[in-house]
Order: sequence, then C-alpha cells, then structure tokens
Amino acid sequence: MRFDTKIAVAVHEDLAVWQKLNVTAFLSSGVASAHPGAVGKPYEDASSHAYLPMFREPVMVYAADSRSLARTLARARSRDLSTALYTRELFATDNDDDNRAAVLAVAAEDLDLVGLAVYGPRGDVDKVFKGLRLHP
Repeated sequence: MRFDTKIAVAVHEDLAVWQKLNVTAFLSSGVASAHPGAVGKPYEDASSHAYLPMFREPVMVYAADSRSLARTLARARSRDLSTALYTRELFATDNDDDNRAAVLAVAAEDLDLVGLAVYGPRGDVDKVFKGLRLHP
C-alpha cells in the first residue's frame, strides 16, 4: 500500500546504537502526538489481549551527519512541514521541562542536532530527505 503521507527520521551517524534508538523513539512520539491520523487502530491477538495502536505507515530512518541534519531541517522549515527535533544537549537532561529549556536556550542556526523527524505529504518529505541514505 502506498500512503499519501510519509514519516521520516534522520539520526546522527556518530551516535551509539542505544542513542539512535532512543532518539528515533522520542522523535516518533512527536509525530504520533501531533498527527493522530497517522496512528492506526489498536491491536488484539486471538486470545483477546489488547495492544496499543501504532503508526499506520512505515517510518523511514536515515543516517546523517551534522551538516545534512541542518540542511534537512532547513528544507522541512521551508516547506512548513511538521518537524520534531532532538539536540545533543538533551542527552544531559532527565525531564521534559529541561529538554524544552535546553532547546529554547539555543538559536535555530546553532542547534546541535542529533535527530529530526518530519511528517507530511510524501513528495515533500522525499524532497526534504533527498541525498540522505537509509540507516543501515
């Protein structure tokens, strides 16, 4: 099935594996909370156990360096696409309030990005992520 929208995440290639997974999970939660229509229906197994709903479409995960992350964020902004970001400073915080304060303290052009997620029309997201390679 081909969807009209796309969810794409880019993570910094120099992160430890646990950091890449953590960043991807946090960024994906931003898309889910801002776009409830991107989430499908709850699951249930044959034994009637209920499970949480998940995205209705795949999440494409890309690897990027700092320059590519900054370029991708600029492209997403220029197309007014919904974007979640994760900066290196967030690894040193331990709660949501401190996370927001860490981002607020830095001008957009100085953000030390380690990941971002973008949601929007498939064609626009493809153009925003052009040049990035899928994460191995």
